[in-house]
Amino acid sequence: MQKLLFAIDTVSTFIGKTAAWAVVGLTVLISWEVFSRYALNNPHAWVLDAQIMLYGTLFMLAGAYTLAKGGHVRGDVLYGFFSPRAQAGVDLTLYIVFFLPGVLAMTWAGWTYAQESLAIREQTFSATPLPLYPFKFVIPVAAAALLLQGLAEIARCVICLKTGAWPPRGDDVQEVDVDKLKEMVHVQDADIAALDRELAAKQGRA
Repeated sequence: MQKLLFAIDTVSTFIGKTAAWAVVGLTVLISWEVFSRYALNNPHAWVLDAQIMLYGTLFMLAGAYTLAKGGHVRGDVLYGFFSPRAQAGVDLTLYIVFFLPGVLAMTWAGWTYAQESLAIREQTFSATPLPLYPFKFVIPVAAAALLLQGLAEIARCVICLKTGAWPPRGDDVQEVDVDKLKEMVHVQDADIAALDRELAAKQGRA
């Protein structure tokens, strides 16, 4: 089971990190359009639509990755004081009551939405229209990835309820550990204090 959970985490991480390259595309596109608009006096009507689609792709495809890393916003004022079993119980209830119905609906509706867009070869409404239907297919893909990761999180909740401890996750980018940061600062402070004493002793001998 743990290997399967890690495999799902790996898939979500791959999708999220691949989608993150949209930031590079956005940066290049916006920089080029600003230069073209103000330096060359040659704006392009399609750039705004392209920016929205790139940002939307990044935003949607990053959902499964963020869930895999526990990065979604949660109200943990009280949650952080719960035992692991209590946390798992709360999470499992919320996943079943809210997450599964919403994401299943988004997957189903998104697929229908994308197929209808493809059938009419939908385009953006601008002087230079762009094909919109490829972007519409991002919706069901992102929803399916989020659903798969959600099922992995539900499995983790069940494991925690049985064992009393959260199963491990794969290593990746982590938030700043305040305790470790304090330890580092204290070490640096100690080093600086020792250096000051050494300099003072040298000056005293001089």
